Amino acid sequence: MKQTTPSLSTAIERSQQIKAVCLRLLARREHSQKELLDKLALRGFQRDEVEPVIHEMAEQNWQNDVRYTECYVRQRLASGYGPIRIRYELQQRGITDVDLDEHAEEQGGWHNLLMDVYCNKYDDEKSLTQNEWLKRSRFLQQRGFSGEMIKRLFAELKIKLNSRGG
Repeated sequence: MKQTTPSLSTAIERSQQIKAVCLRLLARREHSQKELLDKLALRGFQRDEVEPVIHEMAEQNWQNDVRYTECYVRQRLASGYGPIRIRYELQQRGITDVDLDEHAEEQGGWHNLLMDVYCNKYDDEKSLTQNEWLKRSRFLQQRGFSGEMIKRLFAELKIKLNSRGG
């Protein structure tokens, strides 16, 4: 009977450790492949030993970037974030090819989301000082809405810049 070499048994043990860590992480929430790679690297695992395990988990559908993306986008939309911010966050997590407009339309569209975010945060004052106008614009931009979207919202709400304010 042939015994396994120490290096082979060590590699199998490492693979089992990696799989166990991945399963614990995926049991809590969905993760992208890049997130799993990054978290395992922080735990001291090498990329070349992690990639095959993550690939195997993806083949078995325990890890799925499409499913992760859908969950992530749905959660960020519900939290009131716009397309620029969500796209950036997804890129940071290794997801580059996603149709955010389609996801937003399922939730009522970007304009309705922007309107909800604005109305939940601010009153219906129509005349703003320059500082207040800039503050509100910056808030919406940090949430991930474009300047053009914000400009259209302010026009629709008939928000004017008060020339008397500082």
